[in-house]
Amino acid sequence: MAIVKMKKLRVMAMANRRDTLLDQMLRLGCVEISEPDEKLADPAWSALLRRDTSALAEAKSELAAANTALDALKRYAGAKDGLFIQRRPIQQEEFLGDGTVTKAQEVSGRINAALQEISRLQGEENRLLSRKAGLEPWVSLDMPLELNRTAHVVFRQGVFPGAVEIGPVSNALAGADAAAELYEVSGDKQQKYCLLICHRADEEKTLELLRPYGFSVTAFQGLEGTAAQNVAALDQELAANRKLRQETEASIAACGPEKEALQVYVDRLATENAKHANAERLMTDGTILFFEGWAPEENLSQVQTLLEQYDCAWEASDPTEEDTPNVPVKLKNNWFTKPLNMVTEMYSLPSYDNVDPNPLMAPFFVLFYGIMMADMGYGLLMFLAGTVVAKKYRPKGTMGHMMGLLQLCGVSTFIWGAITGGFFGDFLTQAVSILTKGQSTFELPSLFTPLNDTLMILVGSMALGLVQIITGMAISFVRKVKAGKVLDAVFEEVTWWVVFVGIGLMAAGITNLVLYAGIVLIVAGPLITGQGLGKIMGIFGSLYNHVTGYFGDILSYARLMALMLAGSVIAQVFNTLGAIPGIFPIFLIISLAGNALNFALNLLGCYVHDLRLQCLEYFGKFYEDGGKPFRPLAIDTKFVDIQR
Repeated sequence: MAIVKMKKLRVMAMANRRDTLLDQMLRLGCVEISEPDEKLADPAWSALLRRDTSALAEAKSELAAANTALDALKRYAGAKDGLFIQRRPIQQEEFLGDGTVTKAQEVSGRINAALQEISRLQGEENRLLSRKAGLEPWVSLDMPLELNRTAHVVFRQGVFPGAVEIGPVSNALAGADAAAELYEVSGDKQQKYCLLICHRADEEKTLELLRPYGFSVTAFQGLEGTAAQNVAALDQELAANRKLRQETEASIAACGPEKEALQVYVDRLATENAKHANAERLMTDGTILFFEGWAPEENLSQVQTLLEQYDCAWEASDPTEEDTPNVPVKLKNNWFTKPLNMVTEMYSLPSYDNVDPNPLMAPFFVLFYGIMMADMGYGLLMFLAGTVVAKKYRPKGTMGHMMGLLQLCGVSTFIWGAITGGFFGDFLTQAVSILTKGQSTFELPSLFTPLNDTLMILVGSMALGLVQIITGMAISFVRKVKAGKVLDAVFEEVTWWVVFVGIGLMAAGITNLVLYAGIVLIVAGPLITGQGLGKIMGIFGSLYNHVTGYFGDILSYARLMALMLAGSVIAQVFNTLGAIPGIFPIFLIISLAGNALNFALNLLGCYVHDLRLQCLEYFGKFYEDGGKPFRPLAIDTKFVDIQR
């Protein structure tokens, strides 16, 4: 149950072997290079300088461009991945060779150039549409836009606010001593578009009269001909623009067959990014380089072989107590505990000097999930879904853990469904009744059922909770004893074990002496470990905190019964509703729809409640979080599986 033991590395090598050394560590995949920032303040290390960031910046730029190209294929070529990415196998030498780069790099450049052209065409289209929108209100005006005056007359196109009535404005002009006429061309809710014709001598006077009405002159600089002619020309430009854009989009779609090459290229660039990022953690003066890092003890022989191959000066040591907060954490996993990484990583990794929680949590998590879901049909669906996705798509990381957890919880759910006699609720019972017109009855065998044995299930749920809480206390007891905190272990854990046993014996009518002994220990603990007034206050504090804490935690496990009962009742309700018409196809539709909804709700609900029991009631007894994940320099791919 221990976390993988780490060794602290200190390595010196010739600077000209940097790239080769990084390539080999990348292939090895078990060395994490750390940032030796504390060395920079030491005069002994002042001669060692960092590499520049140009290589990393360039690699990041290439990766961003490749991802953009891949996204463009999904959009324009319909090359979408679906819900799961189907990873294809590729040999490591092929993946790291130049053949995966050359063609994909050219395709990426071509697609990105096309995207830039599309962006330019979109900007041009927006500009043309804006100009067209400005001209459309004037389409009915049959006069050239460049005509604004003659020898005696001035023409002014302008707008009024939409609320202005043009009739009263025209009357105001007629009542004034000005040779001017106002014609409404068009209008909408926001503005009224008008043509003002006036004598040149009265232009200033007329505009002054119109100012209180919000009149503003519209200018059409650089345009010739009527508005209708200009709109027609703009329509032609827009059509040409859209045609060119379609052709450019088609050129991207034509690159669809290169999707797999681009995916390999993206994974390769992500690997190069990791290598360049680690290269920046090396310290060098151009002649030698130095770095510190971490490697699992179980891989130290491989690391030794690699470093000695390149004549490196190196040492490996156990982390000191001061190093503990910075030691990366790697959990030991097997087929059963590995899926629980999803839960542990979601909560927080344990500190390096803590225990690996996965083996301690896995049996309880899987058991509790099965109890809450408790249906053979749901369990079968979960197991099949997890198995199919794992086999076909071979997901990694969180998704891979999720599929493994789905399989384990599916098996547990199926077993508990068999114990309680549930298969999509009472689906089979109702189906047989409908098909035989009520002449035959059928029920799956069961040891107990949620509806008939609710109290027993409630007591059993809390008993299981007590078992898990005592397990957490036992882990805490062992850790405290190993740390030399024997009194803390006795008065925190042993005291309450005695109390729990005493309560059980008293309830069974056997004896009260054990409970009395537990009470004596509760009082003795603060008196022995406390000081001054704290001895008295500690008694009440310990009693209150532990009574409310432990018994509140035990009551939390009633959710096992509640969710089992809720899932069973909801399934039976939908089955009963479907059976009311007595027509099998209708029953099938209603039952399947209701069970699908119930399955989806319980799939998430049971996970959340199970997670709460582990992270609060269980981990709270012994768990110390805050660990840093172990992130070695390694090939980490999204689209391909590397075959060695």
